[in-house]
Amino acid sequence: MSVHFIGAGPGAADLITVRGRDLLAKCPVCLYAGSIVPKELLDWCPKGARLVDTAPLSLDEIEAEYIAAHAQGLDIARLHSGDLSMWSAVAEQIRRLDARAIPYTLTPGVPAFAAAAAAMGQELTKPALAQSLVLTRVSGRASAMPENETLGNFASSGATLAIHLAIHTLDTVAAELTPFYGADCPVAIVAWASWEQEKIIRGTLGDIASKVAVDPIERTAIIFVGRTLAAEGFSDSALYDPNYQRRFRGRD
Repeated sequence: MSVHFIGAGPGAADLITVRGRDLLAKCPVCLYAGSIVPKELLDWCPKGARLVDTAPLSLDEIEAEYIAAHAQGLDIARLHSGDLSMWSAVAEQIRRLDARAIPYTLTPGVPAFAAAAAAMGQELTKPALAQSLVLTRVSGRASAMPENETLGNFASSGATLAIHLAIHTLDTVAAELTPFYGADCPVAIVAWASWEQEKIIRGTLGDIASKVAVDPIERTAIIFVGRTLAAEGFSDSALYDPNYQRRFRGRD
């Protein structure tokens, strides 16, 4: 028996990985985050599977499901939104599984920022302009930010920022970043990336708050900030330059 933690992807049911889909199809028990994981993903579960929405459950109650399935020798598919590597609350679950010697696996998923970039039709890094993407968030009720992980510290590098779980503090975010990037710095907000209700609002640090006030977004959004979002005339990558020799090109 194993608990299979599966990154369900950003929303669209067909953005789950093949491995994740196949695990869902063979597990007689599925725990899923019903507040954010689309119900269509449950169509991959076998007929008659036990489906448990974890949205109203505590960590103790989720652990009890693992213990019960382990006692019966039943594999569990544990669906989390996006990817498991960030803000997934997987760490505290596998710590408890380790303590009980219950086996588990982790299957990555398509992260929300990648789906949002695809929705915008953008590459988030541009040659000689920005080669780093900072994935961060702001303090919330569920988890405070460490003292040195501030937007200002990240912004001082000039990197492109992908700020999660922060749409409710948009005014504060814009005010904190403006001294580093300038009021004219491009901003894009992508809500519900890959869902039917996907929405993109573009602006600058100077006007994005007023634009969102006209068309409010309450949750499931990423705030992107950086010059790469509206870059034109940037240099081509040397990777495909005819004079750039690499071992796979096979040229003299």
